Amino acid sequence: MLYPIAIEKGSDTEAFGVVFPDVEGCFSAGDSFEEALINAKEALTMHLELLAEQGELPPLATSVDQHIDNLDYQGWVWALVDIDVEPYMGKANKVNVTLPNLLIKKIDDAVEGASQYKNRSHFLQVAAAHELSANI
Repeated sequence: MLYPIAIEKGSDTEAFGVVFPDVEGCFSAGDSFEEALINAKEALTMHLELLAEQGELPPLATSVDQHIDNLDYQGWVWALVDIDVEPYMGKANKVNVTLPNLLIKKIDDAVEGASQYKNRSHFLQVAAAHELSANI
């Protein structure tokens, strides 16, 4: 999943600050831009581990477009941190699901036409996580 990050430019005396707008309480910093990016991924990994220990799902990532006009980040640089969230969701279990044929066809068509879905199960996993996060 690609999480947007806002990076506040540092200086000779101040670190580059990193904020994850989609992940409440997750932030990082680095003495250089490159270090800030590396530390951001480490901070997100640790944050997702903590959420998993507490029985919480990883928050869904939105696009940078959702945040780019936010005045709180005016003048900040945007980047993305790519992280596989599946390890923080627990062991996978196989379940039987009954769906109407037309819905299965629509799901399969969506999976075939979009590279973000690995397969039908992954599509259903993403859809379930989206629905659960919307109802919290």
